[in-house]
Amino acid sequence: MGNPTGSQAVRPTLALTVGEPAGIGPEISIRAAWALREQANCVLVGDAAFLALTASLIDPEIRLAALSIQALRNGGLPHFGKERIAVVDVPLAAHVVPGTLDADNGRAVLATLDLALEGVAAGWFDAIVTAPLQKSTINQAGVAFSGHTEYLADKTNTPQVVMMLAGQPAGDQPYLRVALATTHLPLRAVADAITQDGLAQVLDILHADLRNKFGIASPRILVTGLNPHAGENGYLGREEIEVIAPALAAAQARGIDARGPYPADTLFQPKYLQEADCVLAMYHDQGLPVLKHATFGRGINVTLGLPLIRTSVDHGTALDLAAQGLGLADCGSMEEAIRAAMQMVAASRTASH
Repeated sequence: MGNPTGSQAVRPTLALTVGEPAGIGPEISIRAAWALREQANCVLVGDAAFLALTASLIDPEIRLAALSIQALRNGGLPHFGKERIAVVDVPLAAHVVPGTLDADNGRAVLATLDLALEGVAAGWFDAIVTAPLQKSTINQAGVAFSGHTEYLADKTNTPQVVMMLAGQPAGDQPYLRVALATTHLPLRAVADAITQDGLAQVLDILHADLRNKFGIASPRILVTGLNPHAGENGYLGREEIEVIAPALAAAQARGIDARGPYPADTLFQPKYLQEADCVLAMYHDQGLPVLKHATFGRGINVTLGLPLIRTSVDHGTALDLAAQGLGLADCGSMEEAIRAAMQMVAASRTASH
């Protein structure tokens, strides 16, 4: 799977929502934005005073420039140049204690996502990159919340989205992309959730976004089975025969190069992966353990199907690390999420011309 490369003629502007303030999100967002400031105009979205304090403790050389949401709405995003990182101030309600969650800040975390969405719609931002947040804090704040992916889909009125993780394994292994036919479901509910219509929607989105957001002219998709040994010709389950294979045949008739179903326990080998641009796995823990083992610390999460570009880290808030102080968190995944967003912006610009 080739990793798209190339420099951008126009430095993209990316909204970085800093996530759960008590976790490592603010630190990795600041570090990554500063490290990549020559390549991308990363605009931090969060509490400006808290981020300024955090930045000063990370490195006194880091320069932030704060502006209010109202100033942004009135005059748009000013140009600060590469020597400073812009911050859109979304104030927190409570003092932050690293490593300690506070439900009083849950709504402010959601407000950063809302502002990022508003900014993409207004043309201030080319894409959104999200740091990890804590679902429990938002729910405790009185807002039903199941995750970034579902929230962004709801806010953009997108009926179907696809979760994909990607990353470069160590050595000379092929670049790995793994999309999911189902996401956060109990295992006993997965088989019922896999339907021909559902797979058709997922394959259509996957094919379209690999072309339009990743710049892959003719995407090649390998699809896993649901059951061990891809059902063993029906002896270990009939979903492959009755659901997955017909869905793939229909996709092929629509011009989508989707092949399978293949046994998941043998598909994730370089000799197969080098022939594909993406693997579609049937459920969360079928595809993601492989990817996270191969790419952890450098993997990213991408939401496909949205009318915008959204990338993210592939890890959580790491409250335990945050509690120990600054300097322990690895910002590699955030840097890769920024690079991926840059590449997707460039590919989307090319596709639109």
